[in-house]
Amino acid sequence: MSQRSITEEDEGKRVVNENGDEIGMVSDVRGGTAYVDPDAGLGDTVLSKLGWSDADEDDYPLDRSKIESITDDEIRLKREL
Repeated sequence: MSQRSITEEDEGKRVVNENGDEIGMVSDVRGGTAYVDPDAGLGDTVLSKLGWSDADEDDYPLDRSKIESITDDEIRLKREL
């Protein structure tokens, strides 16, 4: 596991919760921030906990404080979500 910074190499990685369930995919990285295209079936409660409540958005910025680890294949979120 890694606690490194987010880079363009992270584009296309799965974003998963602490159980390994996919919640979306990194669609873009700008200024060290990953932007996530959430899974269409993601519930409003999870979206709200991530601060992604604007229904008009396609991609949402992922707050670095919510990331547990970054691996070669995925970005795993912290348990407290």
